[in-house]
Amino acid sequence: MGAAHTAGNGWRYGLLGLPLAFVSLPLYVSLPRHYAEHHAVPLATLGLLLLGTRLLDALLDPGIGRWVDRLFARSPAQGWQVALLASVAMASGFAALWTPPEVSPGQLTPLLLWLSAALMVTYLSYSVITMVHQTWGARWGGDADQRARLVAWREGAALAGVLLASVLPAWLGLPATSLALALSLMIGLWALHQTLPAHTALLRAQVTSTMSSSPWSNRAFTALLLVFLLNGTASAIPATLLPFFVRDTLQAPTWEPLFLGSYFLAAALGLPLWVRLIRRLGLGRSWLVGMGLSMAAFCAVPTLGPGDTWAFLFVCVATGLALGADLAIPGALLTGLIHHAGLGQHSEGRFLGWWTAATKLNLALASGLSLPLLALVGFETGRHTDQNQLALSMAYGLLPCVFKLLAAWALWHAMRRHPTLKAQA
Repeated sequence: MGAAHTAGNGWRYGLLGLPLAFVSLPLYVSLPRHYAEHHAVPLATLGLLLLGTRLLDALLDPGIGRWVDRLFARSPAQGWQVALLASVAMASGFAALWTPPEVSPGQLTPLLLWLSAALMVTYLSYSVITMVHQTWGARWGGDADQRARLVAWREGAALAGVLLASVLPAWLGLPATSLALALSLMIGLWALHQTLPAHTALLRAQVTSTMSSSPWSNRAFTALLLVFLLNGTASAIPATLLPFFVRDTLQAPTWEPLFLGSYFLAAALGLPLWVRLIRRLGLGRSWLVGMGLSMAAFCAVPTLGPGDTWAFLFVCVATGLALGADLAIPGALLTGLIHHAGLGQHSEGRFLGWWTAATKLNLALASGLSLPLLALVGFETGRHTDQNQLALSMAYGLLPCVFKLLAAWALWHAMRRHPTLKAQA
């Protein structure tokens, strides 16, 4: 167990998280604004399309998870080979998203069909790579500290990918961004392949479980999944609405790269602090601390208006620090739950399939509910009125607090009722 959790294996395993996050940020932050501003797609239409494609993609994730379990049962090398093929598809789909066909004004159907097809290719290939990557790490198991450190390597690399994705499109343009994604995928897959000997040796040294169980029969898992869903939705709503908030409420579009950069940089720098806090408080209590910090910061958002850039920068740093807990802790809790149930080395993909589906449902709910809701109350991007600013501030600041509060209550309740989660609290 100790050999698998060396620092060398940690960064080599985690590096693939960089290109995966590199894809994720533009899809749920940049894409809605890009199609709304450059292709005149109505917000309500765009929100419903994103919701529909995400839901369809999420429905396939449990099946992908079971398939990944079968791949790893034969050989971890097969999982790596599938991830390689999926990476080619994902890089192609991502490039297609930013090169839609030219259409006449008012004729959106060809554009929406192109967008839907490119999204599905990108989403499905992303799902396969993510499931292989997370299963690879989850099968290593370990104690709470080892699990948190391994997840921190992965999420730290992911944050580096997010930082690159937040600045490269503005600096080099979208074609160069697509090329950077392809190159980073190649490097990440090479690094993951370097951990294959340790991964194979670990599997030979352990007794593989022959148990088969549905994740839904595990009550601790369903409780943890509810927490993850509520908390993830709270994080996805401001991520979706950030470009609109910066442009229409703060009226400071040139500050957007700085806001994004400070948010994710704070999360990256805070990851080691969360790992240390986990050693003292445990996984569950540390996550509650992170939720509390996030709510405290977001409560200040409705008081902000045009020109309050430095105050919002402080909000970005505080919520970025809180994000570190959301990144390091849930995955470590899930791995511990799987191994505590005696399903390690056997059923990680089954659990991760539903876990990944919940991640996508978070993003789907954020775009599919918040954007049409804003349209319903009369919000129009680019129109600087008091009503516009109030609607956006409430949706961006207070709505996430409601979901965070529900998530904190659900986590506290789950830790009290389920011994598996209580032991990791």
